[in-house]
Amino acid sequence: MTDTPFTPADSTSGVAAGAAASPVGSIERTVHFADSDTMFRALGPQDLAIRILQGICPAASIGLRDQLITVAGPEQDVRQIVEILSQLKSLAASGTTVGEEIVEQVATMVRANQAGASARMITTNILSHRGKTIRPKTANQQTYVDQIDEATVVFGIGPAGTGKTYLAMAKAVQALQAKEINRIILTRPAVEAGERLGFLPGSLNEKIDPYLRPLYDALHDMIDPESIPRLMESGIIEVAPLAYMRGRTLNDSFIILDEAQNTTAEQMKMFLTRLGFNSKIVVTGDITQVDLPHGTDSGLRTVLDILDGVEGITISRLGSQDVVRHQLVGRIVDAYESFQQRQDSRRSTGTGGGPQGARRSPQDRRRPRSERAAMAEDER
Repeated sequence: MTDTPFTPADSTSGVAAGAAASPVGSIERTVHFADSDTMFRALGPQDLAIRILQGICPAASIGLRDQLITVAGPEQDVRQIVEILSQLKSLAASGTTVGEEIVEQVATMVRANQAGASARMITTNILSHRGKTIRPKTANQQTYVDQIDEATVVFGIGPAGTGKTYLAMAKAVQALQAKEINRIILTRPAVEAGERLGFLPGSLNEKIDPYLRPLYDALHDMIDPESIPRLMESGIIEVAPLAYMRGRTLNDSFIILDEAQNTTAEQMKMFLTRLGFNSKIVVTGDITQVDLPHGTDSGLRTVLDILDGVEGITISRLGSQDVVRHQLVGRIVDAYESFQQRQDSRRSTGTGGGPQGARRSPQDRRRPRSERAAMAEDER
């Protein structure tokens, strides 16, 4: 593939050839396929990849003729499109079926200068169940999965939708199927949005079930639903509140603590010291979504400082760029992070800023403003 002066590309696939004039800084490059079958697999049905790439880089033109793809336009766009097509070509040659999800994954990786990781990431299949393949979808997710393989204790930290719990559960099921462990233990602290079990209606199981439902839902994606009751009755899979872990030593197990930001420091220490021989622990949580009572420190925040650098323990951080739900979720996460940074900056400079009522105790909210101001001054 060589750079040549800009010439509008012929198109036999319905893709516009682009403007006839050559803007300054434009180049043309080509990608050649050995045969039409490989090109078809690389582009997907009805030239899906071309249509997606044209939407990502509308200033570039992409044309097809026989087994040759010609890309012309702004240099940066052209180089990115050619790299994406080259990655898709390699995947197709290895037998990977290219669809919309894979095209978008490769495009995201290339545009983030992570092209070298994309082919390996897309071919790293953790589980395949009922036609659905579970694999990491971003470079950070790939790193996270690798760390689960390599370390004994892994902390997966990130916002909702980054796959931290889902991928950990997939690795647990994979380990069980490979007979590397004898059981899977999934646990969560039963504190959420200020609710406590004692104040909720129903039996203990009825109170606990809503907190553990997301873990059951994920299991149904990975294991035949009809076999889950049998596995749970035999103790091969256990889903229980964190309090049920106290006093136990968990050998030959893959243990996942979800929503760990809602543990206290004492609960986190209790959980981590349940680790037995030939076991692995994955702790997942979002330190920006703590639902503990006001004034209670999150055990997840504390433990990240305590255990950072300890051999056998790794911390994997995921961000909004790793959100694999609706793309709007990533933008929502970014907006909240930006808001929190502004709030922290204002508080550090003493300028206040934003709604503080939610951070005050009910007693403080009932105090006169002058009394609250005097108390704040005393605390300084």
